[in-house]
Amino acid sequence: MLDKTEFYINGKWDKPFEKNDFAVINPSNEEVFAKISLGTKKDLDKAIEAAKKAFKTWSCTDKDYKISLLEKLYSLYNSRWEDITNAMSLEMGAPIDWASSAQTTSGADHIKDFIKRLKEFEFEKKFDNNSNNYILYEPIGVCALITPWNWPINQITLKVIPALASGCTMILKPSEIAPISAMLFAEIIHDAGFPAGVFNLVNGDGLGVGTEMSSHPDIDMISFTGSTRAGKLISKNAADSIKRVCLELGGKGGNIIFSDSHPNAVREGVRNIMSNSGQSCDAPTRMLVEKSIYERAIKEAADEANKIKVDKAEKKGDHIGPVVSKEQYNKIINLIQSGINEGATLVAGGPELPEGLNQGYFVKPTIFTNVSNNMRIVKEEIFGPVLSIIPFENENEAISIVNDTTYGLGNYVQTQDKEKAKRVAKKFRSGGVYINGNSADPGTPFGGYRQSGNGREGGNWGLEEYLEVKTICGWD
Repeated sequence: MLDKTEFYINGKWDKPFEKNDFAVINPSNEEVFAKISLGTKKDLDKAIEAAKKAFKTWSCTDKDYKISLLEKLYSLYNSRWEDITNAMSLEMGAPIDWASSAQTTSGADHIKDFIKRLKEFEFEKKFDNNSNNYILYEPIGVCALITPWNWPINQITLKVIPALASGCTMILKPSEIAPISAMLFAEIIHDAGFPAGVFNLVNGDGLGVGTEMSSHPDIDMISFTGSTRAGKLISKNAADSIKRVCLELGGKGGNIIFSDSHPNAVREGVRNIMSNSGQSCDAPTRMLVEKSIYERAIKEAADEANKIKVDKAEKKGDHIGPVVSKEQYNKIINLIQSGINEGATLVAGGPELPEGLNQGYFVKPTIFTNVSNNMRIVKEEIFGPVLSIIPFENENEAISIVNDTTYGLGNYVQTQDKEKAKRVAKKFRSGGVYINGNSADPGTPFGGYRQSGNGREGGNWGLEEYLEVKTICGWD
């Protein structure tokens, strides 16, 4: 068993003030493979003091020096590729091949892109040629970064790298369910030679360290990725200190498939939602199909879902792994059962364990039809491999159904009519739109409308999250 009970504070690994061990479970076999400590306010205070001290010099550090450290970090990250991949496969159940090609790759892409953005970013500039006003972008201060278990390294690099690049110092609290990849990342930070106190890591749960972070008066900003429920609590806790709060929360994406879409549109939509075992906040969990192809789409979707293999994360090949925890498994199975109880038609999958998998948190790729917008499976974020298929008559009805949600993270449209695709994309109330299966490039902004959060991660938008803007009048 891995012993990862220390925290990374002020440039070294440190024992916690109190013994409070927490078991990290491999979701493929339900066995404990590592133990960490859950921190306390004393641990957090120590990390904050280190970050405050380091901010005095790091905030003034030359851009070229920061670039050189980030480039070294990028090189070290690539040298630890297999370690990071194995950690995520173990801690959150990502199939080993996909963990490498999607999860670990996403982290590398973000590091590389932020280095490029930093090189190009102007931290000081004249307002315009006819003005004597001068604009400065300055680091906001000490940042609390809370990352999720479903895309661990992806979210760590989306927060830590721009915070470092902007001149902020930070305390990272990864998910206690999947913390091992974050601790490997801390080792990489250390080996890259970042000054002591600039980056700190304290493990903990939401009720403990997470709550202390959101209300702590010496933290200037909190960036959180996770559930909408937790995001609301963080916003309330942060209100008294008026700290900046950046949230990337849940989603209930819609995928409109018109009758003139690509022949594989339905099957690709099914594969999209089932990827990562459905544990992606921008997954298209509601498939809206034009009525003229609705019956055909149901048959294709059910056939595709039944073709998707479910297996242990350590096995190589094309399959989906388990969901992350017993708690998540129970929630997903409960929602599948609610769909059945509320009268939806189950055309693939169901609440039973996949054949041959009697241990581990495995869920069958599941598809419902004959659903209505008042059903739980349509309203709530399931965060599992579960898809609802809804028919529509015309374009306006489809857009109305997609927008009939409290969320607004990512929506999708499939049609070979380019003008129709653009028209629909503009009417979606969401931070991202994916036309005909196209994905976002590194450096584009990621975030949501409404209860999917606020702020944007990635590229210059991601850098600006960590910067204050100062206007100096009479510069010339």
